[in-house]
Amino acid sequence: MNHREVPTRRSVLRGTLAVGALAAAPVLAEAPAHAAPRAAAYRNPLVEQRADPHITRHTDGRYYFTATSPGYDRIILRRSRTLRGLTRADESVIWRRHASGDMGAHIWAPELHHINGKWYIYFAAAPADDVWKIRIWVLENDNADPLKGSWTEKGQLTTAWDTFSLDATTFTYRGSRYLSWAQYEPGMDNNTGVFLSRMANPWTLTGPQIRLTTPEYDWECVGFKVNEGPSVIQRGGRVFLTYSASATDSNYCMGLLTADARSDLMNPASWSKSPTPVFTSNDTTKQYGPGHNCFTVAEDGRTDVLVYHARQYKDIVGDPLDDPNRHTRIQKFGWKADGTPDFGVPVADAPVS
Repeated sequence: MNHREVPTRRSVLRGTLAVGALAAAPVLAEAPAHAAPRAAAYRNPLVEQRADPHITRHTDGRYYFTATSPGYDRIILRRSRTLRGLTRADESVIWRRHASGDMGAHIWAPELHHINGKWYIYFAAAPADDVWKIRIWVLENDNADPLKGSWTEKGQLTTAWDTFSLDATTFTYRGSRYLSWAQYEPGMDNNTGVFLSRMANPWTLTGPQIRLTTPEYDWECVGFKVNEGPSVIQRGGRVFLTYSASATDSNYCMGLLTADARSDLMNPASWSKSPTPVFTSNDTTKQYGPGHNCFTVAEDGRTDVLVYHARQYKDIVGDPLDDPNRHTRIQKFGWKADGTPDFGVPVADAPVS
């Protein structure tokens, strides 16, 4: 979403949110085998005032969309047979924040995942009386249709430390399920880093958890020292993990980690970090603060699509958390000769082929 802050530095925290990543490999795997229509042209923004977007294409051939709402008080879902159709798709509120107690404030960056025949939503929330005590929570629905049935609160997803945490995403790799998320690590001079752990079930980590990245380059430390919003895509014998860095104004941008698919993902040495950002603000296209991305696939079942949020202007008056205009955007992306993703620049608000 945007930046979150370390609980011990709440006054600084009010910088930005950045949440949620999306599992790329599962998205690609969910594309129906019979999909053959041509990839459609896309017009940005796809959905206005929806930050930290998550789009997944299910085996029913339909796209499911969720994101952070400006009120930070609910979880919404949209569904469409095309990506472009999500713009006008009906929006259903499937869960609202509690009036008091846990899960009473800052409902951020939900992600929808289909695991072992059930639907799960990972999201961030804080107690109504301690709004910066943000943690990761999980909902479950066993109905085949996530817009129907009931959502059960599975509780807080417990990590190694009871500290500021959010932006959980899940993916599978060599038969095991993993969770990646952003969290403040005690003793570190930053806001959040990105971590990884195997899962015992969709709401429980097996441990241990490892740190994948912490803010270290200048471009990761503008305004706030933030690494957050992980998302995974697997291709060509490698695992790629994107993440977002810096404050959620025009300095917000995307970084990239890479691991060999034959390596042990739970070994920090398996991961290499790109020294420069891979997706940034662009004055020519008038897109600022692109990030909190996820991946999906186009209607043709083959073309990779980047999903992210960005603003149409650089200058923000007041707290970025009070500015609702981080709109959901999508664009196709390709791959460089060396096998790494080529995201290009955030496209202008016009039809995209």
